Amino acid sequence: MEFKKGQLLISEPFVGDDNFERTVILICENNEQGTVGFILNKPTNLILEDVMEDMEGMKHPLFVGGPVEQNSLHFIYRNELAGLEETNCIQNNLYWGGDFDQLRDMLDDGRAKVEDIRFFVGYSGWSPEQLKDEFTNKSWFIGELSADEIFDTEPDDLWRSVLRKKGGKYKMYSNYPIDPRLN
Repeated sequence: MEFKKGQLLISEPFVGDDNFERTVILICENNEQGTVGFILNKPTNLILEDVMEDMEGMKHPLFVGGPVEQNSLHFIYRNELAGLEETNCIQNNLYWGGDFDQLRDMLDDGRAKVEDIRFFVGYSGWSPEQLKDEFTNKSWFIGELSADEIFDTEPDDLWRSVLRKKGGKYKMYSNYPIDPRLN
């Protein structure tokens, strides 16, 4: 299986790892060194001003991007921000990273909109063969969404929504209870 940036990793219903239970991860990079992505549906109770100095008034919600380096801050966004340096195009109308000081200025003066940006603490990462092994062991399904679907779907609904969109047996998985013993 070859993984591509812009694809989604959708955890199977009983993945057995609290870090990835019912998560949807956007792959932002996949190369010979490994794979990097961000969990799209794991919001925190924190906002940007809680974790960054000199960010008073920045009430932008933070998401857990993954268990790796949770002391780091990352962001993705839709709608290209003209002039933002050091960005990476993930797919049509979806970007990762860039110069954070420039982004802060763009947020301050209204050139960037908070509803088009998602901030993450930490990231999800795999060594070159690790993700292939997890996929072979049926820990993940592959999916795709547009930038608008990523940003406009409520995080709490994203896992089920992506599985329903895939249809077939995946639609059935979307209805699995979190703990089948309680059914």
